[in-house]
Amino acid sequence: MASEVSERQARQVAEAAREAEWKLPSFGRELFLGSFRLELIHPQPQLEPEAVQRGERFLATLKEFLEREVDPLQIERDAKIPDHVLDGLKRIGALGIKVAEEHGGLGLSQVYYNKALALAGVWHAAISTLLSAHQSIGVAEPLRMFGSERQQRKWLPLVAKDHVSAFLLTEPDVGSDPARIAATATPIEDGYLLNGRKLWATNGAIADIVVVMAQVPQGDGHRGGISAFVLPYDSDGVTVEHRNAFMGLRGIENSVTRLENVFVPGENLIGREGEGLKIALSTLNTGRLALPAICVGTAKWATKVAREWSRERVQWGRPIGEHDAVAQRIAFIAGSAFGLEAMLDVASRLADNKATDIRIEAALAKLYASELGWQVIDALIQVRGGRGYETAESLKARGEKPVPAEQVLRDMRINRIFEGSTEIMHLLIAREAVDQHLQVAGTILEGDGDLRSRALAAAQAGRFYAKWLPRLAVGEGQNPRAYEEFGPLAGQLRYVERGSRRLARCTFYAMTRWQAKLEYRQAFLGRIVDIGAELFSIAAAASYAHTIGREQPERGAEASELAELFCNQARRRAQRLFQELWSNDDDANHAAAQRVLAGRYLWLEDGIVDPAGEGPMIPEEVKRVATGEHVAAAAG
Repeated sequence: MASEVSERQARQVAEAAREAEWKLPSFGRELFLGSFRLELIHPQPQLEPEAVQRGERFLATLKEFLEREVDPLQIERDAKIPDHVLDGLKRIGALGIKVAEEHGGLGLSQVYYNKALALAGVWHAAISTLLSAHQSIGVAEPLRMFGSERQQRKWLPLVAKDHVSAFLLTEPDVGSDPARIAATATPIEDGYLLNGRKLWATNGAIADIVVVMAQVPQGDGHRGGISAFVLPYDSDGVTVEHRNAFMGLRGIENSVTRLENVFVPGENLIGREGEGLKIALSTLNTGRLALPAICVGTAKWATKVAREWSRERVQWGRPIGEHDAVAQRIAFIAGSAFGLEAMLDVASRLADNKATDIRIEAALAKLYASELGWQVIDALIQVRGGRGYETAESLKARGEKPVPAEQVLRDMRINRIFEGSTEIMHLLIAREAVDQHLQVAGTILEGDGDLRSRALAAAQAGRFYAKWLPRLAVGEGQNPRAYEEFGPLAGQLRYVERGSRRLARCTFYAMTRWQAKLEYRQAFLGRIVDIGAELFSIAAAASYAHTIGREQPERGAEASELAELFCNQARRRAQRLFQELWSNDDDANHAAAQRVLAGRYLWLEDGIVDPAGEGPMIPEEVKRVATGEHVAAAAG
């Protein structure tokens, strides 16, 4: 059982783990503050020719390997990546795409790592998931960022070559609330004894080396706290109890792993005691770009499938793509594919360039790509009709092209949960978005501190807002000649500039209205973040189209057309979100949900049979709410 902690304690742990300082400029942070700093993402950093050559060489090798040696239908059928495929991935260096050459890896850029994941993910998502879990959050990335030189020399050559890695954080009772981690690392002579049970460790059923998060007790000279350890998976006391199976991603090796008095040497501690969550969150800053990469590959594939099928399939005397209802979906799919690729390319080049802080951009890319990518595949299923719902194996058996649309739908669904669910991503990004406000007015908003400290905070806040608020009234977005170098896309950037200021005004108004209670207005904060994502995506699309025009002039006009298509779609979504900030049913829905939880509408569940069995009993004190006696309180 995970340790019981209060909500305040949980928030304090999470707050202590987040990177509080902003040592580098951030486009995303400025965007939420009403400052459209286009120069932070445009012009995009140029790719180094030598890095491009090495990256393209590996992509060609990976493509040839997939087409020659990997049968995606077999993976889906057997729910397992065959041993010869895993051996082949090791042989071509796919386990060390991001590991530096000095440690035996390929040393490719973030841009080409993402391209490789997109390529592998289209062939079968289990392969890209294996590679991503191994390199984005597995042993390599935490050691690259926080490992000692000795640890890097020892472990990185192994994971770059043939040692599969995994990340053990989640527990049966602990998901997005890591303060409740129950796994322990008890200090003993020369090291620690690990005990606990870890859930949903991707690659955990076949791993050779893992990163484990566990609580070190405080005292006896130990700082204590959640800490990260490198652990050889063949250590005594490590038991893989179960290989989990899921709706999609058939073929991933996901485990429940038990640790019983597992000895880990002190030299395997990554960083210092108590820095485990910080290591995990920092790793995810760029690690989160892996999921958007997979979504981008899938969206581009969906564009190809929709185009081919909508030209081939004839209904009522015309190809279905000429019918407006289908044409609308095709435009959405193609526009979204371009927009997602633009956002990924912008964020990836920023990650390689290392001149800005990309924590918000990477998080927005993960959130946006997982949500929009899901909609893209849902639209593709509709375009394909019955053949979209039919399995590729069945299509092949009756002589048709085995297009795995239904499989991709199942595979894509997890991306809205993996590495931070949409709901958690909303909260994480919202926390970063209001960081400046908390710095200058946190004492006032929280109502903490004595009278003197609150008065000082009020004076500080007054000075900040006296300068900041007037800037939200005017800007380049109102200048009809602004951003003229972008041609027809200039208007899109003017919209982003105006939208950024409007978003900041809305955020400020919400803070003055709800103050400390704003953190509980999660639907509102979700819209704030989603608007920021739409604005970022529009700016990225314009910049990416401009970059294509510079790097591939023959595609410049077409890139501009796709950017315009996507930006118009994104603007409509942003406008709807702006309207829903202040016109919504959030309070009524929340109150209704509490009544449902209290059992007020149990009669609505009559007439069904639950194949999973009876649900939990409703406590008597909760039942009283269902009678209506406490409806007002529940709604409050």
